[in-house]
Amino acid sequence: MYGYAGKFLDIDLTSLVVKELKLDDELLRKYVSGVGISSKLIYDNIEPGIDPLGPQNVLCFAVGVFVGTNIPTACRTEASAKSPLTGLIGTSNSGNFWGSELKYAGYDGMILRGRSETPVYISIKDDEVKILPANNLWGKDSWDTIDYIRTELQDDEIQIAAIGQAGENLCRFASIQNGPNDAWGRTGLGAVMGSKNLKAIAVRGTKGIEVFNKKEFLKTVKECYRVIYESPFYGPFSKYGTMLATAPYFKFGALPGRNFQTGVLPNWMETRSYKLVDKYSDRGIACISCPISCAHWVEVEEGPYSGLKVKDMEVTPVIGFGAGCDINNIPASAKLCEVCQRYGIDMVSASSTIAFAMELYQREILTEKHIGFDLQWSDEEAAFKLLDLIMMRKGIGDILAEGTKMAGEKIPGAQYYAMHVKGMEIPMADARGRWSTWTFGNLTNIRGGDHLRNRNPVENLRYNLNPVKYKTEKFGFPDKVYDELDMPEETKDEIFDDKDRDVNIPKMSKWSEDLISVYNAVGICIRPPILNTIGPSLIARLYTSLTGIKITPDEIMKAGERTWNLQKLFNIREGEVKADSVYPERFYVEALPEGPSAGKKLSREKVMETLEEYYDYRGWDKKSGVPRNEKLKELEL
Repeated sequence: MYGYAGKFLDIDLTSLVVKELKLDDELLRKYVSGVGISSKLIYDNIEPGIDPLGPQNVLCFAVGVFVGTNIPTACRTEASAKSPLTGLIGTSNSGNFWGSELKYAGYDGMILRGRSETPVYISIKDDEVKILPANNLWGKDSWDTIDYIRTELQDDEIQIAAIGQAGENLCRFASIQNGPNDAWGRTGLGAVMGSKNLKAIAVRGTKGIEVFNKKEFLKTVKECYRVIYESPFYGPFSKYGTMLATAPYFKFGALPGRNFQTGVLPNWMETRSYKLVDKYSDRGIACISCPISCAHWVEVEEGPYSGLKVKDMEVTPVIGFGAGCDINNIPASAKLCEVCQRYGIDMVSASSTIAFAMELYQREILTEKHIGFDLQWSDEEAAFKLLDLIMMRKGIGDILAEGTKMAGEKIPGAQYYAMHVKGMEIPMADARGRWSTWTFGNLTNIRGGDHLRNRNPVENLRYNLNPVKYKTEKFGFPDKVYDELDMPEETKDEIFDDKDRDVNIPKMSKWSEDLISVYNAVGICIRPPILNTIGPSLIARLYTSLTGIKITPDEIMKAGERTWNLQKLFNIREGEVKADSVYPERFYVEALPEGPSAGKKLSREKVMETLEEYYDYRGWDKKSGVPRNEKLKELEL
């Protein structure tokens, strides 16, 4: 096949039988690859109502069809299962080099079933697939596991997906580490691997990828690089990466300060913002085929963390630990990041869970008797201790490892302080301080409280204005950015106001969710220089010239919409109802106390009106949030 390897590994860990699953053209056309294929496979292979930590759960890795080529940022792989954290679809995306190696080995992905009686790891070297004993790896952190396997297999460059102790101990927000410094972080898929007694998957491939029309493919790749380099986001993002967001969220008063009690924190810009990038990092880190290099290599040369070297200063852990827990220095946040990477745990849920516990301590719902030590805001040593308890499921950590929703239900008086949507912890921006497509997306996201599946491609973080409250946000870019946006003109007319080009939030949400589903299907990154420039037209040209399967921009977007709807159907099948799409109670009853957003809280009625408008635009029933039959027929579902 062109572009594709054309097959998946199908591994039953109970019987230790390895098979191959062939992919047919119809499946590829409808779901493309990546998140589309993984969503289809787990929908078809997981029985409704199963225990996410039982052997009936199925874990699927699916590599984007563009991965392994020189398309900019083509490095992403989707992992999917039923989430132990939410009980809904659990799906997570990661870059780095693992997916490319699996593609070079001759596979577009793998599906893992059952449960091994004893710990094992999988070794894949082209057509040679082995299931090897991992008893001596059980109990090791992910970094030590990676080092051990590379030594055992005598290959320093082999790419390894591994779990640490958090996954082994079935922490419900454990991650699967993708090499030492990257991860399939959200939704608790590390616990699924742990429940299967699967410690790691090591991959090495030496095969090539066939391109259908090389001349047209290289021409389109060159065009992609041109528009990325010309993006207004490219320069700032190459220098500061996601740390750029630390400034506007402080400026708007939208930080999740002290478990969303305040949107601002003292000395934020001097201690935890993008201004610290040059102090702690002198070079960027890139995934394979990436021209942006948005991550930072951090080196700490003084203080208690002197000698620390780690890939960090990503906005999510910096805001999670730095604002959520009020850890007021970058080196401590970087060290917490390293611990999460080693133990294999989602930094968003980990930081949110610690912030949750800190507020319970502040409110005297939890005391030193419950925890074993003092747990004040900004106390980094206490944060390390609690993180260790959570990952090892010891003491109070055994309850907190269930996630804030379940922990809030188990600890009397705690439920109000659990900052989650549908069981998954909210990562950063407070919707009271900044109402936008991004923050509205916490409600519509099929994963639950999350910021990575819904994003306005032309969001301007210099603005925080809603011309029509709850319905629109300010565009704020030059006409050139709007005119060159890769979006059909009729869709632009629906989303952007004719006069001021204000953005319709419900309609932009649908577009961006479908588009990001496409990104996660073909395997490219959603960083702003890409999301702002690469749309369905370029993706269709790349796909057609790479695979020889002719596809139009409309069909590309339809594949993204089909995947989103299928994931919604999975959630509905597992019990999700409209009432679950709600912010934490705090957002509706407590106004932010200080800063630019002081006095702001959300209107339950207005939020629901906006949600129903979104449902209607999606072709879903407004009152139930269930896709209408007409929409399912249109999408061949």
